[in-house]
Amino acid sequence: MSDVRDAAMISKAWPYEEARKVLKRYPDGKPGGAPVIFETGYGPSGLPHIGTFNEVLRTTMVRRAFETLSDTPTKLIAFSDDMDGLRKVPDNVPNQDMLKAHLGKPLTKIPDPFGKFESFAHHNNAMLRAFLDQFGFGYDFVSSTEMYCSGQFDDALKNVLRHFQAIMDIMLPTLRKERAATYSPVLPISAKSGIVLQVPVTVVDADAGLVRFEDEGETITQSILSGQAKLQWKVDWAMRWVALGVDYEMYGKDLTDSGTQSGKIAQVLGGRKPEGLIYEMFLDEKGEKISKSKGNGLSLEQWLTYGSEESLSFYAYREPKSAKQLHLGVIPRAVDEYFQFRGNYPGQAIEQKLGNPVHHIHGGDVPEGAPPLTFGLLLNLVSLPGLGEKEIVWNFVRKYAPGTAADAHPELDKLIGLAINYARDFVVPTLKRRKPDGIEVPALQRLDNELATLPADASAEDIQNIVYEIGKTGGFENLRDWFKALYETLLGSSAGPRMGSFIALYGVENSRKLIAEALA
Repeated sequence: MSDVRDAAMISKAWPYEEARKVLKRYPDGKPGGAPVIFETGYGPSGLPHIGTFNEVLRTTMVRRAFETLSDTPTKLIAFSDDMDGLRKVPDNVPNQDMLKAHLGKPLTKIPDPFGKFESFAHHNNAMLRAFLDQFGFGYDFVSSTEMYCSGQFDDALKNVLRHFQAIMDIMLPTLRKERAATYSPVLPISAKSGIVLQVPVTVVDADAGLVRFEDEGETITQSILSGQAKLQWKVDWAMRWVALGVDYEMYGKDLTDSGTQSGKIAQVLGGRKPEGLIYEMFLDEKGEKISKSKGNGLSLEQWLTYGSEESLSFYAYREPKSAKQLHLGVIPRAVDEYFQFRGNYPGQAIEQKLGNPVHHIHGGDVPEGAPPLTFGLLLNLVSLPGLGEKEIVWNFVRKYAPGTAADAHPELDKLIGLAINYARDFVVPTLKRRKPDGIEVPALQRLDNELATLPADASAEDIQNIVYEIGKTGGFENLRDWFKALYETLLGSSAGPRMGSFIALYGVENSRKLIAEALA
């Protein structure tokens, strides 16, 4: 362990760099042996999505990295902001009209449009917990409503009232004139309508938690304790950091300003801003910011239909401070690169291992081995006519990699299923084989003649040597033109696999049939 810890102390892998920030915060451990608190936030006005996964995964990676560096106990809090008033009805839920009738009320006070739980928030919280459990995240779930209504935030709320003016002095300069006129750090919940009110308040008695405000033309004096109010977003964030003792929380670039203001408020409240990473947002294939309202994003379900969970984790791990495109086209490469890095892992020195994405994806317990063929190669195979069924594909795979079988190699079996899904929906519809022309015709004839001399179990390497030699001596300006011709005439695509591997997988005779069809 000491070797790993020593290497982790100087590792440039970003989870270790982030973990060292927390270590610097508490070089001698947290006072009283308290756990270091990592937090992720969730707004349950919508269902969990790929961004939720991304944030919890990355935070978990930092937590694990910290545990490598320190013996201090840790805790990950998954905080649900379920006291929020519903501002807008999500597009992807039923009973829209019912939800519209409850706009402005706390999410835990709105009926579940799915009819399964006691409230809309309870439904989405259950989805969140099932979601986190599915991926094996270790976390403590904390509900904003429960914290407010049980009185666990009462002391923190009194503290906000005691520093009311100082908080206003931080927030007002950041607001437009119209917003500033009605802004309040505290949002009372109307006893008349149940709505979370956006109205100015006056502090009556901070120690008693009393405020005064207007509600439907009536001046009301009301306690803000025990669930009778909630705090405005940036103030709420800061209060939570202080009350829960949060030490680390990452967030997206779009919340940079919120983080700055909340950090100032946390200081006013007697705490300090947590450490954290500000990550870049995902972009769509056109390079535009992903937006739920635009629907130009990629859902978690979509990724897992076409790619493995590990490939998604791999993609999330890479360069969190750089903007990356997130669309279906990135999945095949992510799948193959994950296995490439996994294959390299056993032979690496400890320093290299700690910088390998798979180390962080698997918390240091990296599975051994890798499938005998790439996802890209599988895609080319299953894109051919008549190869859309697992059982048929396995016939080819067993010949290519003797000793493999679906029950003994579940990871490969899953990969085949994902490749079939991807090829069916995104590859096959785009394929269009062209006729060979010019020097391509004699080159293909020569390839056919050479293949005819090979045994059925010829190795991928032997076949590749033949393909390579034809490209070198067949009159092509460069080898790239030859390979491109093979892809376009035999497979109907502009790019493809290592042809030796493909022919070995598809079979010599089957490949000769493809050549015959191209030359016909």
